[in-house]
Amino acid sequence: MRLVAEFTTEPFDVEGPPPAHVTEALRAAEEAGLDCDFGPLGTLVRGEQQDVLAALPHVLEAAFGGGASQVTLQVRRDA
Repeated sequence: MRLVAEFTTEPFDVEGPPPAHVTEALRAAEEAGLDCDFGPLGTLVRGEQQDVLAALPHVLEAAFGGGASQVTLQVRRDA
């Protein structure tokens, strides 16, 4: 089964380049081999269930390690 996860990191800053908590979380997802779509309001990742579920703790660690105060995460089956 394939899953889709979407996460948004805060604090949300629309001025300038993306902050470290955003780029580090994206990098963790990419390093896990997930298909990533980076957007202005969040990042969408897709992959096989075992890959997505294994990567999410690393994505969260990277976001908080990069200075995130909050991460909002949604996970669903890929249609």
